Amino acid sequence: MSFATGLKTIVVATDLHGQSEAALEYARKIAAHYQARIVLAHGTDPMEYAAVGGLPANILDTLPGEARAALERMTSSLLREGIPSHSEVRQGAVAQMLVDVARQYEAGLIVIGTKGHEGAGPVVVGAIAEQLVRMSSCPVMAVAADWNAGPFRPTPGGPVMLAMESNDATAEAVADAISLARTFNRPLLLVHAISTTQPDPCATTAADYGIESSAGLTVHCIAKKGAPAEAIAEAIAQYHPCILVAGVKRASETPGPHGTAFHLLASSRVPVLCVPPGLATGV
Repeated sequence: MSFATGLKTIVVATDLHGQSEAALEYARKIAAHYQARIVLAHGTDPMEYAAVGGLPANILDTLPGEARAALERMTSSLLREGIPSHSEVRQGAVAQMLVDVARQYEAGLIVIGTKGHEGAGPVVVGAIAEQLVRMSSCPVMAVAADWNAGPFRPTPGGPVMLAMESNDATAEAVADAISLARTFNRPLLLVHAISTTQPDPCATTAADYGIESSAGLTVHCIAKKGAPAEAIAEAIAQYHPCILVAGVKRASETPGPHGTAFHLLASSRVPVLCVPPGLATGV
């Protein structure tokens, strides 16, 4: 299930070290508005210890118990807010673990935390998030730890921003962005990245994708010149959206090891919702 077809379950990746706090906070807001439950997922990956002298002998014996205790505290907090919740602790690589949990619980959303612009963290977490996006059958949201800090705090009532790119996931991304805009009563801002020779696409976008300024939905469209990642970053800095929605392909066609999705996931301090193809059936 997706936003447009009825969001029932959200899987939130928890690291138990604070990086996932912003991710959980955003998941709370979405769960409350969509009346969805939250599954807190924590993975233990032995490969994380390969660079520090090997796997500690007792790590797999002690960490699950500690993790469960921390997750139970989080779960209790959610339950007190009226959000159904429980936790899962599993061994394995983070991306595969989250995909497995989401599949088991038929989740409509996976939420993962990133480190914003701090140190080398964005590269590592961005790569994991990108891998997760390519593998997952449901949308994936990345929320930077500093998304709500200082000059990066979203403007109250900030729009839902939709990165317009023609691919197999465009229809699903449009449907989910409309659902978010209507549910949270925010304007919908369509952003096109265009070359210097392209005509302005805004005149036909709404009609092409069935997006109408009706039923309480306010729609604006802008065109930014430049490569997609740079154009979207410029639009974010200018309009301060509450979330960025982007349809993503299963495989990147961008030269190099990573595509546009990686750059958005690794560097954006605005929450990024990546929507894969084949989910929504309509608005």
